Amino acid sequence: MMKRRDFTALLCGAVTWPLAARAQGDVLVVGYLSSFSAETNRKFTEAFREGLSEAGFQEGRNVNIEYRWAEEGRYETLAKMAAELANRRVSVIFASPIPAALAAKATTATIPIVFAVGSDPVQTGLVTSLNRPGGNATGATFLSVELGSKRLELLRDLVPNIASVGLLVNPHNPNAVPQIKEMEKATKAFGLRLDTLEASAEGDFDGVYRTLRQRNDALVVSADPFFINHRSQLVGLAIQYAIPTVYYAREFVSAGGLISYASSLDDSFRRAATYVARILKGDKAADLPVVQPTKFELVLNLKTAKALGLTVSPTLLARTDEVID
Repeated sequence: MMKRRDFTALLCGAVTWPLAARAQGDVLVVGYLSSFSAETNRKFTEAFREGLSEAGFQEGRNVNIEYRWAEEGRYETLAKMAAELANRRVSVIFASPIPAALAAKATTATIPIVFAVGSDPVQTGLVTSLNRPGGNATGATFLSVELGSKRLELLRDLVPNIASVGLLVNPHNPNAVPQIKEMEKATKAFGLRLDTLEASAEGDFDGVYRTLRQRNDALVVSADPFFINHRSQLVGLAIQYAIPTVYYAREFVSAGGLISYASSLDDSFRRAATYVARILKGDKAADLPVVQPTKFELVLNLKTAKALGLTVSPTLLARTDEVID
């Protein structure tokens, strides 16, 4: 049986709580704070549970998980939900992706936080360094921002004589600015024009795609939980308006999208869960280096490519990890 350890905890802001390895009977409690919807996050949550189980913690047996979801991209609710988890005196808060992680970090300086994020955790202030995080946070990164130029290369392979690219961002997401900067660098290097288009509500999408059809040859969808929550609608509009689009997660391609290049989100959640387990066993977040991805996936929907009138080169097919036809 794991010993309970009581600490004096100070939350950043106006609230203070005692931090303990909270137990319901003999069961520890983990907070799970997500910017995804519960439905979108189902597969990732399963990977998280698998990681915990592999480390000896099974939900409902020796660990309970308190779930909080920012439905419909309502990131403004994350601070309140993070405070609720802190008030529950959970042993660890798992937070993903970046809006949730930043909300957790702003809420508590003492409850351990394990994140899974696509942004640079040093630049966003989650940790002081990747090798020695310091403070109360560590976790896994899946490098969504840094892969922007790779995704642009895929569009250049697929779309002949490409001259202009649209970038879809959610202005309410903290990672919008770094993704714009990354894409500005990449398009400049390739001699392409870049237009940034914003959407933060479902009603924005149709206008965005009408603008794209008039101005751009292709689209890059930036990493954002709100977009993956509405992937079916985005994929449908891309096909309706015949806009070749590259995505940041394979889930879009499974829904009929053209192509994606990304690290494995499932793998990031599973590896983050092993850190949650280590902290439950007594390790400190400050001593656990941030885990970086080792597995990347290029997924192509050949049926969609044909529908868009695109020719897929043998070279690109050979590089593809999964072809959906």
